[in-house]
Amino acid sequence: MADFKIVTDSTADLPADYLKEHDVACMNMSYMLDGETYSGDTGRELPWKDFYRMMREEGKMPSTSQINPEEIRGHFEEYIKDGYKEILYLAFSSGLSGTCSSGRIAAEDVMEEHPEVKIIVVDSLCASMGEGLFVHRALELKKAGKSMQETADWLNANIQNFVHVFTVDDLNHLHRGGRVSKTTAVIGTLAGIKPILHVDKEGHLIAIDKVRGRKKSLLKLVDYMETHMGSRKEDNDIVFISHGDALEDAEFVAEQIKERFGIDKFLISHIGPTVGTHSGPGTIALFFMGEER
Repeated sequence: MADFKIVTDSTADLPADYLKEHDVACMNMSYMLDGETYSGDTGRELPWKDFYRMMREEGKMPSTSQINPEEIRGHFEEYIKDGYKEILYLAFSSGLSGTCSSGRIAAEDVMEEHPEVKIIVVDSLCASMGEGLFVHRALELKKAGKSMQETADWLNANIQNFVHVFTVDDLNHLHRGGRVSKTTAVIGTLAGIKPILHVDKEGHLIAIDKVRGRKKSLLKLVDYMETHMGSRKEDNDIVFISHGDALEDAEFVAEQIKERFGIDKFLISHIGPTVGTHSGPGTIALFFMGEER
């Protein structure tokens, strides 16, 4: 196996056991909730179930912050101490955060100080387990013996084939993030409107459709997969699904995909606090390889 370190962000929403099994390093973004700051890097973490309960039942509104260059530099230095001379950082979409830019600044500084080290930063243009699927493909390439440069080149060449589609249960969180107007949020909530969104070619969250009712919104995600998967069906040996404390709905979507396409391998995980702050409880997100975003 090619010997380089794969690094990503907590926004990839990959389960802890997956990260450990595949030796993927994860840099944690911090968030504030009810006057307290939480981050996996400090050891002060809030159980994700409590995070969503506080949002859903107590109306708590968290806020997030990106990782700064100095923090990322510290992570890179640790990997170098562990003996790695090559580091591949697969970063959260630049359309949603400045973390990727921070990573590039840190990489330049570290490589200047350590000329023997090579760091490649790839802007995944992905979010949540879309970023997780991006990491998964990188791991497959590494396992196949590809070099760090070959892996980065493949990811960049196929970046527009990582398709995201999701629905949210509460429009008010999208309003807080500036994605919909206050009027749309209020009227849509009263009318039971569920928006369908995706991550576009520049890595931004974009509303693309809306339906009335929860079940219709979940089925719409599967419809979107049918129209966008195209010739890349064979690339979908596994499909990723993330959820905002709505496991049953995530499993429903998986079952629909299995029935419609014959795909039977899934990685389902909860949406972490950084992305969950903006999407809210009840979000269901589907990620797969397609002809285009």
